[in-house]
Amino acid sequence: MHYVRAVASPSTSSDSPSSTPGTLGVWFIGARGSLATTATIGLSALAARLTDETGCVTGHRDLDPRGLAAWADMVVGGHDVDTVPLAKQAERLVAGGVVPGFLAQQVAGDLEATEARLRPGVRAGEAPDQRAAVEQLADDIREFAAGVDRVVVIDVSSTEAPHDAGDDAATWADLRAAWAAGRAPLSPSSTYACAALLAGAPYVAFTPSPGMDVPALVELAAERGLPYAGSDGKTGETLVKSALAPMFSTRSLAVRSWTSINLLGGGDGSPLSDPAARASKTGTKRSGLESMLGHEVPGPMHIDYVEDLGDWKTAWDHVRFDGFLGTRMTMQFTWEGCDSALAAPLVLDLARLTGRAAAAGEAGPLAALGFFFKSPLGSQEHRLAQQWETLLAWSRECADRVSP
Repeated sequence: MHYVRAVASPSTSSDSPSSTPGTLGVWFIGARGSLATTATIGLSALAARLTDETGCVTGHRDLDPRGLAAWADMVVGGHDVDTVPLAKQAERLVAGGVVPGFLAQQVAGDLEATEARLRPGVRAGEAPDQRAAVEQLADDIREFAAGVDRVVVIDVSSTEAPHDAGDDAATWADLRAAWAAGRAPLSPSSTYACAALLAGAPYVAFTPSPGMDVPALVELAAERGLPYAGSDGKTGETLVKSALAPMFSTRSLAVRSWTSINLLGGGDGSPLSDPAARASKTGTKRSGLESMLGHEVPGPMHIDYVEDLGDWKTAWDHVRFDGFLGTRMTMQFTWEGCDSALAAPLVLDLARLTGRAAAAGEAGPLAALGFFFKSPLGSQEHRLAQQWETLLAWSRECADRVSP
């Protein structure tokens, strides 16, 4: 069965590449969460021309659109352990000011169709037979893939604590042996990543959870010739840092400390009230700063859950730096934004770009997608301007390979 949209429209502008890549399936891990629901609503709105491409990197005039799936040719499915229907999640997003009410009403048919394509996920510690769980998740993705031309799996689920699969997953053979012995070495995110690879789908980690960070899965991706990308989407404070830190460096201004305070609500903030999960997030948020400045930078970093903020987040940064003759100076900035609205267009961009990369024969970590991530796989580059130029050049190369 080939999936058909409830909302559809002709394609124009970046929605009409010169080649025809076919239908692209976007399989969300955490498909009923705020981010995935916002992305699903946004995709339907883009397909029906009910909104413009504000926030969509693949809609930028400098990025080569050839070979990218059209918005109207993208279909959403996914896994989730939550059972609250997408329609109810959409109501909550409308009430929180994340999604316009009229828009949610106009794409209600698409949400209903997407709901029918969602499948139960795997909770941590609730799968007595991890191999069987992986096979069931992979079968779900294969079933979805039968109705589209290509599938990209994107993990937008809650952040996990750091996890080390150890010797049980040092190689693909070790992992299979561990399963045969009744052990379950993979974290939930790595379980989903494994299922995606077994189903022949590229995998994108939009969270800082372990995901592909397991040697056995890297080996499996290479064996299957599949691309993957991540990790931890760069949507707010870290995005600002990746633009500002190079400024201090190139102007030879000595940054002495950089303090960051983050207040998060909604689905992103709640899991981070757990210190172990919070450690995953602070690790990726901190990783690029010292690389860009070239030296250790003291200063605390806090992430605190404030339920009242809902889907909104606030970040306050205090930068202490020295100028000529050791003159002490400071810079402060505040970033306030809606996490779901910031991230939703990026996961749609990543689906389009990763889908085209797979069609172009790319395999392994997609380092050129580092522009989207706090801790980019396959790259040590964190400076935003350099990441942007790399993305543009790579986009042209992929477009040349898939377009006549």
